[in-house]
Amino acid sequence: MKKGTAGMALKYFLRFDIEPQTQLMRITCIFLLVFLISKSLCSQTFEIKGKVIDGKNNIIPFANILLLQASDSTFVKGTSADDNGLFRLTEVEPNLYLLQASYVGRGSEPRALDIKQDVSLGALVILLEATNLDEVVVVSKRPTLRRLPDRLVFSVENTVVSQGSSWDILKSTPGVIVNQEELQIKGQAATVYINDRKVQLSGQEVKDLLEGFSGSNIKSVEVIANPPARYDAESGPILNIVTSKNIFPGYKGSVNARYTQAVFPKFSFGTSHYYKTEKLNLFANYSINPQKEVKKTTKGVNFLDDTNSIFSRWASDYEQKYWSKAHNASFILDYDIDDRNSLNVTSNMAINPNREKQTNLNAVIRNGSNQVDSTFVTQNIAEFDNTNLAFDLTYVHKMKKPGARLSVNGHFTYYDAQTHQDLNSNYFDNNGNFLRNFGFDTDSGQDIQIFTGQADYSTPLGNASLETGLKISSIASESNMDFFNFVGADDSVDASLSDNYTYDENVYAGYFSFVKNWDKWSMKLGLRGELTDATGTSLTLSESIEQEFFEAFPSVYLLYSPSDKHSFALDYGRNVDRPKYSDLNPFRIFFNESDFVEGNPRLTPSFSHNFNFNYTLNSEFFFDVYYRDNGRNIAGLVFQNNENQTLFDVRQNVLGSKSYGLDFTLSKGITPFWFLYAYTSLFHEEETFLAVQSNNQEYTAEVDGVYGYWANYLTLSKDRSFTGEITMTYFSNFLFGSFVSSEQLNLTVGLRKSFFNNRAIVSIATEDILERYNATFTSKYLNQDNFYRFRGETQFIRFGFTYNFGNFKLEDNQRGIDKKERERLQIKE
Repeated sequence: MKKGTAGMALKYFLRFDIEPQTQLMRITCIFLLVFLISKSLCSQTFEIKGKVIDGKNNIIPFANILLLQASDSTFVKGTSADDNGLFRLTEVEPNLYLLQASYVGRGSEPRALDIKQDVSLGALVILLEATNLDEVVVVSKRPTLRRLPDRLVFSVENTVVSQGSSWDILKSTPGVIVNQEELQIKGQAATVYINDRKVQLSGQEVKDLLEGFSGSNIKSVEVIANPPARYDAESGPILNIVTSKNIFPGYKGSVNARYTQAVFPKFSFGTSHYYKTEKLNLFANYSINPQKEVKKTTKGVNFLDDTNSIFSRWASDYEQKYWSKAHNASFILDYDIDDRNSLNVTSNMAINPNREKQTNLNAVIRNGSNQVDSTFVTQNIAEFDNTNLAFDLTYVHKMKKPGARLSVNGHFTYYDAQTHQDLNSNYFDNNGNFLRNFGFDTDSGQDIQIFTGQADYSTPLGNASLETGLKISSIASESNMDFFNFVGADDSVDASLSDNYTYDENVYAGYFSFVKNWDKWSMKLGLRGELTDATGTSLTLSESIEQEFFEAFPSVYLLYSPSDKHSFALDYGRNVDRPKYSDLNPFRIFFNESDFVEGNPRLTPSFSHNFNFNYTLNSEFFFDVYYRDNGRNIAGLVFQNNENQTLFDVRQNVLGSKSYGLDFTLSKGITPFWFLYAYTSLFHEEETFLAVQSNNQEYTAEVDGVYGYWANYLTLSKDRSFTGEITMTYFSNFLFGSFVSSEQLNLTVGLRKSFFNNRAIVSIATEDILERYNATFTSKYLNQDNFYRFRGETQFIRFGFTYNFGNFKLEDNQRGIDKKERERLQIKE
């Protein structure tokens, strides 16, 4: 525990036990101080002019010109070049900007500008393929990659990639690894944000939400390996989805449906609607995803004696069937009160009622001579009800000083999960004669409420910009587990395992971020401080565990672009990984009496140091060298107890963890009809942990691995309405807790055809064609020898249909939109 003076001061300023008026006065004083420090005289507006050419010095007529905020790459204003390739941006306020030209999915290198006077740029260069520009008909664009100081931006709007679901887009994003249906960046689980707001959903709920959210609503995906100071320090790597909206008044909508044939048929249906007036923007989305699926798992355990000789061999086959009916809905309201004040309301709902999981287990137990000793069968039926509701309110005030603004945000999440489990086992001798039975029921529940409040202030400071803010978050979690209706007797399970557990956590945070651009350099510095006060209490055991500490989280980003073809980036960030609420619950969840998962209320946050060095060539070749010290990372470790012949999974803080590697991404048009994304990662992972069933010896698990993702996007018709893709994913091996995986290979082929000027889209895709996307996980060290092989429904064929209606044709027209009109379309913080 750490209790620094800075942390105590911050906690004093943000105490809840003082009167609200005093609390408000203190927060007001903080922002007034920042405002007075940064206040300067209002400046006049200026003009930017130039022209757009290709790599052979030919003019490019009608290219799009985008002026972006340097601090966060948000749109400021735009225009188009004329038929001579010339452009002019007027009424540009003094600030730091990025200027970029784009044409037919290709873009120039972003140019940093510090606007203090009229600027004549000369030329922006877009490197195009050999194409007769006068004959180009733009029906769809190609996805593009762009390196910014603190993130990689994958632009997919109006491309073949956007024709899938939002989940499909994330899986196709360069730098993102899909591992056991978990999205990872450089070996760490990624947190999903939508328009810079964290999605407060579990991993499966995020997948359900994004599978029902059409990719046509996505503008870009931002891959943020080292999040800046404005993000929570515990976020880890971030995938920020930036949505697009219609820029003209009117209405548009879409419906989409998918049918998947795997072992069992599945379907999903979704609909999105958007309506805009001069001041009001409304967006609503709903999807339903009923599913029945089967997952099969083979487990093997060799129990060892004191001489490490096998005395008992357990082989188990699990067949799990799932029934679910997930509902997901979202609603967004943007309202411009006037030119300087706006409100945003966002809400999300994820409900999965009456979900059922039925597990049938057949186990054979053999002696050391591999002769059958006994068998048993287990039936485990579990019923679940999950509700997840989130509400978000944001007010934004633009100050009189150009570029300065204040935003205030409040958030509330309500999560409720109820589970009933009925487990029964029957045991037989080697001749099949009944020996005994054992069974029990459990009822469990978890209720979580999350409140957050945040205020942010940003302003230009001469030729730089500053952003600062405060945040308060409060989490209250109540959990219970009750065992009852016992049949027979077993040493591993008894009624004393019932418990009630509460967890309360308050985090007080403050941050600042400083951005400066000059010549060919961009720099971003940040510092975040977080004071954590948490208490976990077992009501049944009358035991409490308290944690209170203050930690600082610095971040540094440097970008150097010596020419339009080359850029170098270096970044560093420190982050925290806090335990999941369910992992802290000191309960046992049983697959059978000898195989269970156990919570750990003594988990502590882990802190990591992350370093990245990036080189970009011609906006097509991306090289990334990284090193990550994960500290006492929280890992899921599986141990076998050779004496009691049990297998249990427990969350534990490891003693040390690190990973490093080299990533290479190719984003290039090979021919006019073939576009290639190739992402390859060479990596090393290692974790040192206490082998609690091996006399608490220290053991280091490590692996050298290769990950490859190759996506080929094909244009199969002259009008670009018929497209295809062939993708391949390869994993050599990786660490998964105390396990090392075998290799995996996934080959996917898909076709998409659009009709009626892109209003209707039909698609078909088949995955895991080679049936090699299921891995075996092995844990073999010291006195541990066990494995499991998980086989989900990875091989399937999927049919999709999307129909867009309303003011659909206006979506691509982005020319001549002034700043006020465009800003009303963005979701503010």
